[in-house]
Amino acid sequence: MTGLISAACATGFTFFMTALGAAMVLFMYSDDFSDKVRRAFLGFAAGVMIAASVWSLLIPAIEESEKLGNRGWIPAAGGFTCGVAFLMLLDKVLPCFMKNSDPTHEHRKGRTAMMVFAITLHNIPEGMAVGLAFAVAARSADPALFGAAVALAVGMGIQNFPEGAAISIPLRQHGMGRLKAFICGAASGVVEPIFGVLTVLVAGAAQTVLPWFLSFAAGAMLYVVADELIPEAHLEGSRAGTICVMIGFILMMTLDVAL
Repeated sequence: MTGLISAACATGFTFFMTALGAAMVLFMYSDDFSDKVRRAFLGFAAGVMIAASVWSLLIPAIEESEKLGNRGWIPAAGGFTCGVAFLMLLDKVLPCFMKNSDPTHEHRKGRTAMMVFAITLHNIPEGMAVGLAFAVAARSADPALFGAAVALAVGMGIQNFPEGAAISIPLRQHGMGRLKAFICGAASGVVEPIFGVLTVLVAGAAQTVLPWFLSFAAGAMLYVVADELIPEAHLEGSRAGTICVMIGFILMMTLDVAL
């Protein structure tokens, strides 16, 4: 029970940080975005997602698999491939449910849905990782392991802040209302407490599949980055999108490694 309560509190904190980042859209001073500003924000979101895919997902997937005595590259490559294939399928299916007389509007809605889905998917194994850390700490009754679990939750919470903003701000730029963009950004983090608590309840089975979930989410995120965000950020040959990709990448990499 202690592990369950601790995991619920910890993943509740990570969800709160996602919502806090998404709330940035409520305080933006202007709704009139130039193309240069829009490309800059899309580039920033792309940089955040690239770094999160590597340091929050693929590297932990390899490490978790090796801890279980397996070859780290198998779930990393296999899960990644499945994530890419799933998003490619989703890319084909979504337009069928978004009929609109304006093809540009339809494409924009599909791109928005894919980005929200990818980051939400990425939050599932993060919630599982936090829940698993607290489940192990509760079973061992080792204060050091509990401290490590708390540190993991704090680190993930801090890195979730730019992820929340990376959803809500581009959504606003695509024409969504401020409140709705905030809700979508915050909702992407709801899966963390849900899957964190579920992982404590089924800790043994969750540890086995966690590497596959992590790498699956990485493949989904990088597909969205490569197929949608970076091409859109580089329209008309502007360097603003390129620079903001680098800024987003450096910020997220620093948070992941330092925390």
